[in-house]
Amino acid sequence: MHSQPQLKQARQSVMAQTRIIQNLIPPTVSYTTQGNVLIIGPEDLARLAAAKLSSMASRVVLATDPITSQDDAHLEAVMNAAPQVESFYNPLHAIKGFLGQFQVLVENEAAAGEKTVQLSQVAIRKPHFDILLDLSLEPSLNLEMLPPGYFYVGRDDARLADALEQIPELIGEFDKPRYVKVNTDICAHYRHGMTGCNRCLNFCPADAIASVDNVIEIDPYLCHGAGSCTNACPTGALSYDLPAPQSLHNYLQKLVGRYLEQAGEAPVILFHDENVAAELVGDALPGEILPIALEEITVSAIDHWMSVLAWGARQVLIYNTAATAPTLTQMLQGEVALANRILDEMGQPQRIVIVDAIEAEALEPMLNISSGWPVTVPAAFVASDKRPTLYQAVDHLNSQAAAIDSCLTMSNIPYGSVSVAADKCTLCLSCVATCPTGALKDGGDEPALRFVEQDCVQCGLCEQACPEKVISLTPQVNFNRASRQQLRVLKEEPPFECIVCGTPFATQSMVHRMLDMVGSHSAFNANIERLKMCGDCRVKDLFEDILQDPEKQLR
Repeated sequence: MHSQPQLKQARQSVMAQTRIIQNLIPPTVSYTTQGNVLIIGPEDLARLAAAKLSSMASRVVLATDPITSQDDAHLEAVMNAAPQVESFYNPLHAIKGFLGQFQVLVENEAAAGEKTVQLSQVAIRKPHFDILLDLSLEPSLNLEMLPPGYFYVGRDDARLADALEQIPELIGEFDKPRYVKVNTDICAHYRHGMTGCNRCLNFCPADAIASVDNVIEIDPYLCHGAGSCTNACPTGALSYDLPAPQSLHNYLQKLVGRYLEQAGEAPVILFHDENVAAELVGDALPGEILPIALEEITVSAIDHWMSVLAWGARQVLIYNTAATAPTLTQMLQGEVALANRILDEMGQPQRIVIVDAIEAEALEPMLNISSGWPVTVPAAFVASDKRPTLYQAVDHLNSQAAAIDSCLTMSNIPYGSVSVAADKCTLCLSCVATCPTGALKDGGDEPALRFVEQDCVQCGLCEQACPEKVISLTPQVNFNRASRQQLRVLKEEPPFECIVCGTPFATQSMVHRMLDMVGSHSAFNANIERLKMCGDCRVKDLFEDILQDPEKQLR
């Protein structure tokens, strides 16, 4: 057992020699502003704030709340504040946009015309405002993560002072990273007229994700880089780009491996957002903790947590502060509960913990417990795509514990199996055409439906696409690697051969279904055998019938 000074020295050395490989020229988006400010709230406070923003290109007040004080001295100061600034009293209807592009709709008080009007067009003859300062009791935008350029201060004097200091600096052009990439080819949101996975739409605190014409799109101007969408995405269709998934995995693997080599002990990984005070994640941390700074803590996901444990870390801590949006906290708690349930099922300690304090005295009891847990022999796998990486980590951790081969059944998880009522399936393969991950496959030259459980994300598109309604889903984590990765046959049968030429042209069950459904119909019952013919033979038989009796079609 090494002393704390030795562990801290090892940590310092490892952190110094290990870096995340980033894109040297990351993709960005640009904001352009001219300094047109709209101040929303009580007119008295808004005018006093406008007086302190005299350097801006324009200032407009939208009075939405009652005046806060009737004190004579206060009212006199208000009357003398920014006399050239115009006030509007139209009820606020809606706000949308971001830094440099805010559109503010207010009720049109004209006797006729549209019910709403763009305030910027009326007030400053421009299509938008650049910056909004909101002094209302309640924010005019109801979002957990507000768009850039929108300052909600309420009645907080400190926040107002901070906003008044920042706003004059927001004139010009500004770049921001484009945090998330979308690969629509593997997205399970929508296929062939059916909606499947909506997980990313449920967890964006900035309302930056939308389904546009049934395609998932990220608004890079609203995106704060919270990472909740990439965390929730089961296929990897949404991937974080700063750092890229592969870069973060490679960094974590090197970090854990080098610490094991230099310290001779298993480290504890601490994920925290980069705004955490440097003194909290510096030398004051116990020496066995390796701090990992991220844009938001939800950038790390279950595949990262399980992988670092498989590579030899003894525990994962996730530092959740009051600044974390409630939606992110909710998602994080659900994913951590799932990860620990998986660990518990295989006989591992529940090694992943959300913490709300990282001072040494708060962490010491927890670290003392985890120091006695079984040591994991580091896995040798290299991270690839999201799901294969997760399953490699789970399989390795399972091999280090109880080596179970059972299934853990849970609801609402993106892992599981597909079942088919084989006696009713006609092998139309609508499910194969709809499956976004290729978990369902055809039989090639033979009529068959095959399935690989490891690739299934339980999106439900196959279940919706099935015309016979014979597909059912079972959400589960399968610990039997061979079974999970096996190309399993769900239904197969010999092809139906044309009764005339012998050419295979359909499945047995499809032909029998047609016979059952339409064989007794008056249009077919006189020529029922045609349903058993291939297309070419069916046409030939039809024309031969016409040639033998030309008037038959008229009777």
